[in-house]
Amino acid sequence: MRVRSLDLTIIIAYLGGITLLGVMLRRGQRNLRDYFLGGRTAPWWALALSIVATETSTLTIIGTPALAFAGNLGFLQLVLGYLAGRVVIVALFLPHYFRGEFYTAYGYIEQRFGKRTRAAAATLFLVTRALAEGVRVAAIALVFGAAFGTGPRASVAVVLALTLLYTFEGGMKAVIWTDVAQTVLYLGGSLAAFFLLLHRIPGGWTEVARVSAMAGGKLRVFDFSFSLRDPAKTYTFWSGLVGGCFLTMASHGTDQTIVQRLLAARSERESKTALLASGAVIFGQFALFLVLGVMLFVWHGAPAIVPGRSYDWVFPNFIVSAMPAGMRGLMMASILAAAMSNLSGSLNSLAASSVVDFRNLRGGAKPIDAGSQARLLRLSRWMTLAWGAVLLFLGTINWGPLLEAGLTIASITFGSLLGLFLLGFLVRRANATGALAGMLAGLAAMLVIQREKLLVWTWYVLAGALITYAAGVLVSLAVPRREHYE
Repeated sequence: MRVRSLDLTIIIAYLGGITLLGVMLRRGQRNLRDYFLGGRTAPWWALALSIVATETSTLTIIGTPALAFAGNLGFLQLVLGYLAGRVVIVALFLPHYFRGEFYTAYGYIEQRFGKRTRAAAATLFLVTRALAEGVRVAAIALVFGAAFGTGPRASVAVVLALTLLYTFEGGMKAVIWTDVAQTVLYLGGSLAAFFLLLHRIPGGWTEVARVSAMAGGKLRVFDFSFSLRDPAKTYTFWSGLVGGCFLTMASHGTDQTIVQRLLAARSERESKTALLASGAVIFGQFALFLVLGVMLFVWHGAPAIVPGRSYDWVFPNFIVSAMPAGMRGLMMASILAAAMSNLSGSLNSLAASSVVDFRNLRGGAKPIDAGSQARLLRLSRWMTLAWGAVLLFLGTINWGPLLEAGLTIASITFGSLLGLFLLGFLVRRANATGALAGMLAGLAAMLVIQREKLLVWTWYVLAGALITYAAGVLVSLAVPRREHYE
């Protein structure tokens, strides 16, 4: 890939501007509430866009059009599950999170099952988020290297250093407001690509619809067949609605990266509004990305599709070969925006969990006075740097197919976390022994299921959650409940 000087200027201006914005938002930080929750001052609409930016990665922007290019709009069935999962979180999860002053999702787990269970849940989150973010960082190198001709290590180092700078300085407030800017940028770039494609295809949308119909229904959304194991039936109405619902319950209800934004809302009501509003944006966003994939199929002359082959190249190829100078730079900057948004949010949430969830693991709980706040704020910044070093290493590993690697890592562990939280919410007799046993059972079962390919990935979180929940209930009933957890 080669880009012109105008494109490079736009990319450099974006990188410099977003970093400066983040650094400027350091003002007024005095304690952990400011650093990890942004002082709970962000409006609901900014949190909604921040949530969208957090769940959108470079892999999403590149990989989603490829799905429709090779298939149809069936992925939208999974997005329906994303919407259903948000409704469950609003009704079941958030009321529990706003009953105390929690900095992380796992503060509730300590309240329900004790410190050791909280530490176990936080450890599972830290490992999962670090590995999954390592895959995303590796994807950053592909875009940055294409723009500047740098190698993978140098690409990762530059983008990570810039993101670290504003995350280290500005904390969650910087993460939220840079997310807002980055969301506007990548959605604007994607809309520009849509209208450019519509202009370039002779006949416009009429031709897109005609070719799509001749190609076997590229614009088809729904498939009501049912299968647990058939890879050709990964995206059906049932796997999408049920599997997508449980995936979102886990990713948005138990993963600190999203929960931290929900906790940063001014009130429980604004938190609920932000989450539901993000669902509307997410649906429109995925519809846009998928339609881009169908339009690219028409633009390429309806080529023969080889099952199992990756078509992740189609959208980046269009950006580089067909977009005019300037617009090409805007689109490449928007892809970097999505990547940096993921990275900044992960760095802040990893630091938050590391500092807060393992505090006072031994001994009794100690109040956080003014002196402790200052010390913990310094520690939080240094922990952000430490996790940056970890992600720098993980981002240089050869992960193979990036999208598959990211899905595999998340799918193995999310079910156990979700099952743990459901135990706490729904089973009054559940205890710490049952919770830990359930988590171990769920993890072990998911390793077997993934290795033996017993299910397609859209069912993984549901399976892991049910196994964790069932094992946790059985062990809790078999072991007498203890009044106090250590």
